[in-house]
Amino acid sequence: MTALLQAELLKLRTTRTFAAVVGSAAALSLVLVVLGAVLGKETDPHALFTNNAITYIIVLLGAVAMTGEWRHRTITGSVLAAPDRVRLLVAKAMSYSVAGVALSILVTVPTIIVGELVLAGRGEATLGAGGIADVLWRNLAVAALLGPLGVCVGALVRNQIVTVVGLVILAAALEPAVFQAVPEVGRFLPLAGAPGGVLGGTDGLLSPGPALAVLVAWGLAAFAAAAVNLRRRDLV
Repeated sequence: MTALLQAELLKLRTTRTFAAVVGSAAALSLVLVVLGAVLGKETDPHALFTNNAITYIIVLLGAVAMTGEWRHRTITGSVLAAPDRVRLLVAKAMSYSVAGVALSILVTVPTIIVGELVLAGRGEATLGAGGIADVLWRNLAVAALLGPLGVCVGALVRNQIVTVVGLVILAAALEPAVFQAVPEVGRFLPLAGAPGGVLGGTDGLLSPGPALAVLVAWGLAAFAAAAVNLRRRDLV
């Protein structure tokens, strides 16, 4: 398992997609935080720093990585190197959990530093040490769980374009619409509802503890379905 995990982490670090995601997520998060702080659109620093882009981009990164195995026809070689398909799925999911934590740190820390400086310069309230720690654990927890979820969804769907477009539509349109129409259901959904509760979003969402439990449950369910699917289906 250790060798498999190391191989997946090496594969992740040496792809251009990884570097592109780091750069785009960092840039987008910094822009959103600076605009929010400078324009005064967000007066709560906690909300300002828990809305960085990496918490949602990481699920796409996991999905792209898994579906890329079929798109680039490398899945056969991966399975020949690791015949136990479930172990392969575990290694890939774990690698994107680690990646989610690493990317969240790389993006969250600079945005907090820049945002705190801007807020302090404007005489606005800042987070302080306790607030920064609270933001960090929320962002890290969501990123650590969404990466493996993306991997499992990719293993189920396999088509890269369908998977990515479907996840974007689900997170940006369908889940918010469900939450507006039926909040009792929407707050339990995996890409906006439960993560929003962990991050401490709007009223009507779950509190962080139950939201984190729901997100873990989604991840376990997706992993179980993906493992069954990967073991039974042909690789081509």
